[in-house]
Amino acid sequence: MGKRAANYDEEFSFVSPIVKYLLFIFNLIFWMISMVMMSIGVYARMMKHAETAMGFLAVDPAILLLVVGVVMFFITFCGCVGSLRENICLLQTFCIFLTLIFILQLAAGILGFVFSDKAQREVSRIINNAIVHYRDDIDLQNLIDFGQKEFSCCGGITYTDWNKNMYFNCTDDKRNLEACSVPFSCCLLSKVQSVINTQCGHGMQKLDTKEASEFIHTDGCIDKFVNWIHSNLFLLGGIALGLAIPQLVGILLSQILINQIKDQIELQSYNQQHRSDPWQ
Repeated sequence: MGKRAANYDEEFSFVSPIVKYLLFIFNLIFWMISMVMMSIGVYARMMKHAETAMGFLAVDPAILLLVVGVVMFFITFCGCVGSLRENICLLQTFCIFLTLIFILQLAAGILGFVFSDKAQREVSRIINNAIVHYRDDIDLQNLIDFGQKEFSCCGGITYTDWNKNMYFNCTDDKRNLEACSVPFSCCLLSKVQSVINTQCGHGMQKLDTKEASEFIHTDGCIDKFVNWIHSNLFLLGGIALGLAIPQLVGILLSQILINQIKDQIELQSYNQQHRSDPWQ
């Protein structure tokens, strides 16, 4: 009876190749994505000026891309090798890190919703810091210009926030041609306008809001961004769900594979213990 039970358990205790290679392919795809992200991040940092190579890291999109790529590379590497080699330690590392990231994302979303005022102040601080370093980083400059064009806004709270930038500051208007100006991405552009006038924001900070509104967007980007979030909650919820599903799939597959490997190890140990007495 002992031999029959062992053989029966062996038939139903195995590592599923479907789960194994499905988890491997799942991690391989995101591992390649992480490689691309790291490559872009490294290339973007290398293309920057030497004097700014170690500066303004907190507002550098290239650094953010590089950090996310490195984290993804480590996690997916554990998942790839762990699934292929059936290594419980690597699979557990993959599962733990993926679970922690999911919990952090969930906590960030809840805290951002509950403490919306504090979150808005933090966003305001980040945007103001980005305005200060607008000309110090080409990637940051392109990101701000893109945001101001897409949301039809200018500055953080108002267009005069650009006075915080040393190039657009109004105190040196005799020496600096850009003094009291705003970036061209703040300008009102006509659909029939074929050539963009990059000097259209010149001297706009000297004008009051009513006069400036004839030439540029005077609303701040923070309010526009908050209003966009409120009007696109379903879209943001769908994006959040789209990010959460791959994580949950990875956690589920890794747990299934870990349990199958453990069952297989226990079965092998059981067979070795009873090999001396096959009829026990």
